[in-house]
Amino acid sequence: MGMEHEIKLALPAQQVQAATQWFVARAGKDGEPVKLGNIYFDTPQLALASSKSALRLRHTPDGWLQTFKTVGNAANGLHSRHEWEMPVAGAKLEIDALLNACDEPAAADALRAAAATLIELFQTNFTRTLWQLEVDGAQIEAAIDQGEVLADVDGDARRAPISEIELELKAGDEAALHTLAAELGKQIAGLAPDNVSKAQRGYQLRARA
Repeated sequence: MGMEHEIKLALPAQQVQAATQWFVARAGKDGEPVKLGNIYFDTPQLALASSKSALRLRHTPDGWLQTFKTVGNAANGLHSRHEWEMPVAGAKLEIDALLNACDEPAAADALRAAAATLIELFQTNFTRTLWQLEVDGAQIEAAIDQGEVLADVDGDARRAPISEIELELKAGDEAALHTLAAELGKQIAGLAPDNVSKAQRGYQLRARA
């Protein structure tokens, strides 16, 4: 648990192949594709969104994870936020475990208040292709995410595409994230900093008229 630092870049669909080739060359090997299915929860009144937090269940090839995040700060594509993540037995939230782990009182209070009325709001399903990179002594996990956001609003099945690069700092200095993002920007046309998280994208999709 702790603070997550990552840069998110919107990736034009026509540049996915170029970005993939760039990462393969940079890492010296093919990326590792992982299919991720995510279910996001909130109350009908969107209490968690109001408290600037997000709650999800993630299905991975290794099992289920639950994650609680604060929205934190996002500027020029750099996202800094608190995150608590842990494995769960199956496709079911284990709220007590999250409350025990959450060391941000305001976030924990919001989750505790919302727990009894949580509903499934939307899903994000995507393939994440991963590379582990070293940049100026820092360890960075680079990912290309390709998929979609899905929301059912009163029988209206809404979809929005996901096409982005995420650069997450695993160890070392945050400056390395900016160095790598700048390298990418010189090589891949059309990349743009993206301050909108996948969770925020899901809320926007639900709110769309």
